[in-house]
Amino acid sequence: MFYNLKNQLPMDARAPLQPILIDRLKTISQRRCRSPMSNQLASAFYMSTYSGASRSQGYCRYRECCNARLHRRRPAAELCRDRVARACVLKQPLVISAEMPHHFFSPAAMSQKKINVRESLRSSFKDGIFAAVMAGITDQYVTPLALFLGATVQQVGLITALPNLLSSLSQLLAVRVIHWVGGRLKLLMRLVFSQASLILFIAILPWIETSWRVELLSILLILTATCGGLAGPAWGSLITEYIPSSKRGRYFGWRNRTVGAVTLGSIIASGLILYSFREISYSAGFCALFCLAALARFTSGYFIKQMDEPPHRRDPASDFTFVMFVARFRESNFLKFVLFSASLTFATYLSAPFFAVFMLRDLQFSYLTYMGLQVCSSFASLVALPLWGRHADLVGNVGVLRLSSFLAALIPVLWLFSHDPAYLMLVQIWSGFAWSGVTLSAANFIYDAVTPQKRVRCIAYFNVINGVALFLGSFLGGFLASRIPPLFGYSLLSLFAFSCACRLFFYLLLSRSFHEVRPAREASIHELFFSVVGVRPLVGRSQD
Repeated sequence: MFYNLKNQLPMDARAPLQPILIDRLKTISQRRCRSPMSNQLASAFYMSTYSGASRSQGYCRYRECCNARLHRRRPAAELCRDRVARACVLKQPLVISAEMPHHFFSPAAMSQKKINVRESLRSSFKDGIFAAVMAGITDQYVTPLALFLGATVQQVGLITALPNLLSSLSQLLAVRVIHWVGGRLKLLMRLVFSQASLILFIAILPWIETSWRVELLSILLILTATCGGLAGPAWGSLITEYIPSSKRGRYFGWRNRTVGAVTLGSIIASGLILYSFREISYSAGFCALFCLAALARFTSGYFIKQMDEPPHRRDPASDFTFVMFVARFRESNFLKFVLFSASLTFATYLSAPFFAVFMLRDLQFSYLTYMGLQVCSSFASLVALPLWGRHADLVGNVGVLRLSSFLAALIPVLWLFSHDPAYLMLVQIWSGFAWSGVTLSAANFIYDAVTPQKRVRCIAYFNVINGVALFLGSFLGGFLASRIPPLFGYSLLSLFAFSCACRLFFYLLLSRSFHEVRPAREASIHELFFSVVGVRPLVGRSQD
């Protein structure tokens, strides 16, 4: 491409254009302009004027740029562009070495799009708002839909387990798919619109009169979760490049709080919509809910399209296989964190898919009562997120993770004492408070512990291991649900107690196996707890 540019400029037009080009190229050098048209004009000018120079006189060569990169720590392509501009201004001959890759002077490489971080974060925030509407519907009302379609307890466990397993395994291909598609943003766009289309198909399932619609729901949920799973590493890698590590705790605490408020509103609105259809048809109610979820996901995809993608340089050292990743268990602090997280996920999902079954089937709660209990959890998470975020910035993510995961381990046993809705609201508040700290601190620890070049791959491997743990927990929980001896008249309560014991066991065994990766203030678990609840604050109000 570069060698053919001289033929695009007529011979009689070269001389009159030389003063204009020299003036234009001075502007390029002074202002560091990187427009593709300017660089093409510069290339045409020099290839037409100095085409007779020998290759040995080349001012900018590929090997020279590579050697300079080692000493000056600047990318070779950037050095090439700078020297093109400098040679233009000084009227020095510029001959491109035959060994230099053409992509160094392609319009994409010669032009560096300025990344508007503020606008990208604003678009990402709007995307999160509409994604939260979708999540509030799909996360909380898939199990009620499955029960409405006639699913058994074992099928509910599989509906939770299989989509998460296959979506996690698909993330082994996340890095390869990103490079194949041509960027993280392009991949996100395709996955989001595919996910929205699949949710539309879920919306029509209540109208289908067939004996295998539960199986069809499972297939659609697997495909939907796979799209979401592949999007996770790309989104996580992209969003963290906008925000410095010192501000991630506070930023994600604020963002998650706002998005959580929308999720809360989505859960309430969905419950009211479903309740309003009780006199008409629950089939129409579920159809309306999932059509709304699909519309929200389409809208979030529109805002993702408005984001800018920072340049992502691929480091060969960051290309490592899953086996190589797991083999570094003894010396890898990050892998020990992954093992702790996966163990907690396994123990959690022994019981997590069946709380909704217990409320709707065993306790015979209405959809309105079910909605109210879910709202309590989301509201508590909404209130707690900024508290966890500020403390994570102060004492580190590991301290917050240890405290919040211990609180989360106690949740199942609290369901044994009473089944009164007022009491269960307090349990749900405890649950939302604890899990908001776990999710926030775990995500921020990944962003801190992994370099940007390795972040997509490490997030993918983290999700794979956690997805396998989630599948095993859900599958084993579904198997035990109908076989374990009942406790206080309900077999699911025995499963809840078993889940609590497993959570505490893994917490005591693995919570001290990894350490904080950035400077942080020392604080014990009880000091952090009293600070979070406001009894003895570690974080002053001046930092709010």
